[in-house]
Amino acid sequence: MKRVTLACVAGLSAFALASVNAPAAEHNWKMQTEWGGGPLMDLGAKAFAERIKFLTDGRIAVQVLPAGTLAKGLEARTAVAAGVAEACHTWMGYDWGKDKTVVLFGGFSGSMDSERMLHWLYEGGGAELQRAYNDEKFGIVSMPMFARTAEAFLHSRKPVRTMEDLKGLKLRTAGAWLEISKSLGAASLTTPGPETYPMLERGAIDATEWGTLYENISMGFHKIAKYVIIPGVHQPSAPFELCVNKAAWGKLSDRDKKIVEITARQVTMESWMRVGAEDAKALKFYREQGNEIIELSPEVQRATKDMSVKWAEEQAKDNPWFKKVWESQRAFEKLWENASTYRNVKY
Repeated sequence: MKRVTLACVAGLSAFALASVNAPAAEHNWKMQTEWGGGPLMDLGAKAFAERIKFLTDGRIAVQVLPAGTLAKGLEARTAVAAGVAEACHTWMGYDWGKDKTVVLFGGFSGSMDSERMLHWLYEGGGAELQRAYNDEKFGIVSMPMFARTAEAFLHSRKPVRTMEDLKGLKLRTAGAWLEISKSLGAASLTTPGPETYPMLERGAIDATEWGTLYENISMGFHKIAKYVIIPGVHQPSAPFELCVNKAAWGKLSDRDKKIVEITARQVTMESWMRVGAEDAKALKFYREQGNEIIELSPEVQRATKDMSVKWAEEQAKDNPWFKKVWESQRAFEKLWENASTYRNVKY
């Protein structure tokens, strides 16, 4: 027993010594997010922090911070550009008031579906355009990180079946749909994610969009809004973003820069698959909770796409960056127009 005890003490001492001698991180990043919790935090920001520490053998340590810690809501990108935070995890569309081009990278009602969008980002030059655009316009290093399938259109206190039903609806949304829905008569506004539930609960808004069916379970909207409206015509796809301060990026070795890029891509693909898998279970969950599911008609879905394409064409007329990115996306969508004939087997 004495020999066993001595062996245990020796083992613990060795472990403690190894911990003391473990090299300190060379790069300590504060990552400001726009999330209070949920899949965006767990499958996005925190997953990145865990992976990057592992893959760099601890050279990069990332402290993930909830919304509002270093910057007010929806201002994480500004905090990174100013050097208040070394990194952020956000949705580019929140900066739409500064330049509407951001919604093309973050997705809007005229976007491709998530499969096509991911192919465009990683095989069609989209990620390269995103990097160049953000370098020029915002002075940050930007890359995709986290991706959704199509969102739920609304969690609503009132039934919404047609675009006419949007008239007068007090709606929380963001990005291009903020403007487009207002043109349809909705009383639309934007608010940071953590503020959305209490606003819906007290009736300050009638309805909200946020994430996919699965992601919205953790938000709890189904508890206070009876109707779940699908699919998310306002957001067929939603890539999110890792942005990094340029000075912090410049301090990384070329190897660590590549590891950051690989890790962000891995988090993007794994989050997309996980969200897709969980979405498949979510409809049953909502029905069991007593929610009513409303599916928008194909005519409404097509009309929304057409209207949104026209909106984008107008933006492209006097915004060179919008035009450049939009034309790249439209060319890629054209390339894929017959994809269903060889990618989908009809049984």
